[in-house]
Amino acid sequence: MASKYHGTLYIGYTTDLLARVNAHKNDLVDGFTKRYGTHLLVHYEICESKEGALWREKALKVWHRTWKIRLIEETNPEWKDLYDDLTK
Repeated sequence: MASKYHGTLYIGYTTDLLARVNAHKNDLVDGFTKRYGTHLLVHYEICESKEGALWREKALKVWHRTWKIRLIEETNPEWKDLYDDLTK
């Protein structure tokens, strides 16, 4: 999740992507995303298991910011909000 193009980034994992993103977009969850307005889904990955998703989340959280931006821009160079595509 991002606040804007090259803005504040939030990384998390979930078992229900649509519900989690909806909650963040509508500030239903107190915390980081509400405080920093990270409402744009700019990147997501599908994992085979919860354990794999948790491992990936922890790995990404320690990445340098430039690496995270490069990862986003490999598939979403315009930082388009991908949530709309998932709900169609």
